[in-house]
Amino acid sequence: MLEDAIAVLRCPVCGAGFQTGVGQVRGLLCASGHAFDAAKQGYFNLLTGKGTVFEADTADMVSARQRFLDGGHYAPLSNAVADLAAQFLDSPDALVLDAGTGTGHYLHAVLQKRPVDAIGLDISKFALRRAARVNPQVANIVWDIWRPLPVADGSVDVILVVFAPRNAVEFARVLRPGGRLVIVTPRQGHLAEAAGRTGMLSIQQDKEERLAGSLGGHFSLEHSEELDIPLTLDPGTLADLAFMGPVGHHRDPVELAEQARAGGPVSTTARFSISVFTLGDMPS
Repeated sequence: MLEDAIAVLRCPVCGAGFQTGVGQVRGLLCASGHAFDAAKQGYFNLLTGKGTVFEADTADMVSARQRFLDGGHYAPLSNAVADLAAQFLDSPDALVLDAGTGTGHYLHAVLQKRPVDAIGLDISKFALRRAARVNPQVANIVWDIWRPLPVADGSVDVILVVFAPRNAVEFARVLRPGGRLVIVTPRQGHLAEAAGRTGMLSIQQDKEERLAGSLGGHFSLEHSEELDIPLTLDPGTLADLAFMGPVGHHRDPVELAEQARAGGPVSTTARFSISVFTLGDMPS
């Protein structure tokens, strides 16, 4: 399955395909001779030049995310994403692309439902180290989603976008006709009580409208559903929840943990929208 996923990757330097062979994949070599070694943890770094201007999640942020997700707090979300994505992955050569795969948590849930070929992209090498352990059969790639994706035209059936950037032009290019985007975004009021304790960012009121606007001209909304998950979090878990997101880029983890402990456990609700977009206009 890893070989099949590699077959649709494209060299970021010249656009050529990569050679594939039998056995363990220790590196990628394109027809023009550009080579990319596999990291010992099992992922590939295809970023070239100056890499990316975006700030990747740190090792501590990734550890916080893994602890939180391993605790099962977002299990209903994982199951809902997997159930939706699996509907569109029933062909023998189906392929799913996880744009912003992180630790591979949501992609793993999908592959448990449909063991298809898969590619995971993320700018954090620390996240991909964990993703490669969780999903060793996946082509896990260090990549900036805002750059042209190192993926062949019309080769992907489903793209997952769970709390990650959305490059509509590139998503449209790599999806097959009738391909789907499965996008998860937080709704207004998401984790409001937890945010009040820890300084997490609040959700803008027009977030869903901006989502549809960012995809307009390429995708049409096919289905949308809301999911609320009530949570009661102890201080340690609350600190992990805050630190695994954007707050982790500018807060000291010790200070954040002390702030989370100040008020004891907190009850809050995670509020999500799960949307399925299809390539092109929907029939009237």
